[in-house]
Amino acid sequence: MTPPVSPEIVSEPPSPPESQNPFRIPAYRNFWIARLCSVLGFSSQSAVIAWQIYETARKDSGIGEAALYIGLMGLTQFIAMFAFTLPAGIVADRYDRKKIMGYTIAAQAVIALGYMGLSALDHPPIAGLIALSFFLGASRAFIAPASSAIGPMLVPKAILPRAIASNALAFQIGGISGAAVSGLLLSVSAMFAYGFSAALFVIGGVLIATLKADTHPVNAPTGSKMEMVREGLIYIWTNKIVFGALSLDLAAVLLGGATALLPIFARDILHAGEIGYGALRAAPAVGAMMTALWLARRPLKYKAGKWMYGGVAVFGLMTIIFGLSTNIFVSVAALAVLGAADMVSVFVRGTLVQIVTPDPMRGRVASVSYLFIGASNELGEFESGVATRLLGPIGAALFGGIGAILVTGAWIKLFPSLYEVDRLE
Repeated sequence: MTPPVSPEIVSEPPSPPESQNPFRIPAYRNFWIARLCSVLGFSSQSAVIAWQIYETARKDSGIGEAALYIGLMGLTQFIAMFAFTLPAGIVADRYDRKKIMGYTIAAQAVIALGYMGLSALDHPPIAGLIALSFFLGASRAFIAPASSAIGPMLVPKAILPRAIASNALAFQIGGISGAAVSGLLLSVSAMFAYGFSAALFVIGGVLIATLKADTHPVNAPTGSKMEMVREGLIYIWTNKIVFGALSLDLAAVLLGGATALLPIFARDILHAGEIGYGALRAAPAVGAMMTALWLARRPLKYKAGKWMYGGVAVFGLMTIIFGLSTNIFVSVAALAVLGAADMVSVFVRGTLVQIVTPDPMRGRVASVSYLFIGASNELGEFESGVATRLLGPIGAALFGGIGAILVTGAWIKLFPSLYEVDRLE
């Protein structure tokens, strides 16, 4: 799925208890709750969109064609993210990050209401549902670098790894809750589910709007937009640790992401229905949350590079097991381990990138990071949709899992310095 901080935090060394607990800082606590609400709303909404598109398409077409519609939804979001991500990074490096995050959460609430309106129709148009995905992708492009850049401004650098793990925990709790309740919400109606998401976005937006902290970029760059983009890309390209970490997750998620396959497996292979679909959507986040809880208490101190590569390899292996499973309990367990392995990789990557990146460039690096990682989920959905059309759902899962394992080996050869990273400091 991040420096100078506010003066009052920098000028006074925190007391020992507070130095280990970012939640003792009110601004960070409000930011964390707002992020939780936003992620919960988005996670629930994403699950509902995928199910609604697949269920609607299956009334008139086969599995392969219906899966392709989910892939087109992912591709539409990716196009929007690709178009807006780099400009969003520039905006995050120039303007108040709190306002950017608040405006984009408000936009997501409006988009949720749009989905709600389409769902009120007797026959929701698939084209309309997919078209709204473009605006959803654009809003996500702006919220990602802003929210990632705010975190380091609210806590001392000494507890940044704990804050990163706590941020990941908010993401996973929101992901679990949203995915888990999506099945229950769908059992009422898709319209009700979208209304639930809209309400959560409103709550998150209010919390961000009332956040009491200076979140203006420090030493904001003043060059031309194209020059800023060029500087950000050059920094990432020349820093092999940053580039290797970002591209590893890009390649692995692009090939191994199973999210687009979940409606297919829940409905037509495992025959688990809406409730089973919710369990499958929640399983990776459950595994990731348990790992995030552990990392928040015991952050990795040694052999960080090896842990990250190992996480990606296990991610691929669990994708293969999920693809071969015909039992809902085995599938849920495989997805839970998959989420735990992915969390290890996310934690190492996020900590490395944020620690080594200077604040004046953090927004642009975060935006590229999100393009590599976040947008790769949507492009991975398109890949999964096409692969399902060609290979069937089981073949698509096996292709992705084997591909993720092969990527791990290739990146060890391409980026040996990343593999040898030891301490996260």
